[in-house]
Amino acid sequence: MVAERIFTTFNFLVQIDINDGGDFKIDDVCKAAFSECDGLEMTMEPKTFQQGGANTEQVHLAGPVTYSQLTLKRGMSKDFGLWRWFTETMKTKQRGLRGQATITFLDGAKQPQIIFQLKDCLPTKLRAPTLNAADGGIAIEEMQLVYAGMTVEFPTSEGGAGTPGLNLSTGISANANVGINAGVGINIQGGLR
Repeated sequence: MVAERIFTTFNFLVQIDINDGGDFKIDDVCKAAFSECDGLEMTMEPKTFQQGGANTEQVHLAGPVTYSQLTLKRGMSKDFGLWRWFTETMKTKQRGLRGQATITFLDGAKQPQIIFQLKDCLPTKLRAPTLNAADGGIAIEEMQLVYAGMTVEFPTSEGGAGTPGLNLSTGISANANVGINAGVGINIQGGLR
């Protein structure tokens, strides 16, 4: 019998590792929690045609897959890894500087439940927070990136997403909890405080 799973949207980790194959490598692109992650989406454009003589049916074949744009939002922090990555990507010799991202859904015991692997991420937009002296809100920066492909690791029968040797201790890690709370550091287990 399969145990019932409940997936929540406020308990997740985000990791981004960058290595151009040469001297440039950023293991910790960011050392702050993300409060929002949006854009884990695949769309397939089917090839549709009519089969000769079958006027009441259509035949659908699998077509090309496209991926959405990932949007990451976090509270502004003293770490500027995302800004360094975007700046390096603007340089002529670093135009191909891509990152590999992992988004992991966690259960209440902080165990991996499902893992999304994003291949060849390229930052396309980086926005600083709106500055307003009359507003006492938290400064939120936003990054958008595109990715070339996405794979999904599904839960195992033991209750967690299973990949032997999966290392969740490198890159950036974050989860956002209900009510905006947080921590700062590698492998953050909270959102914004």
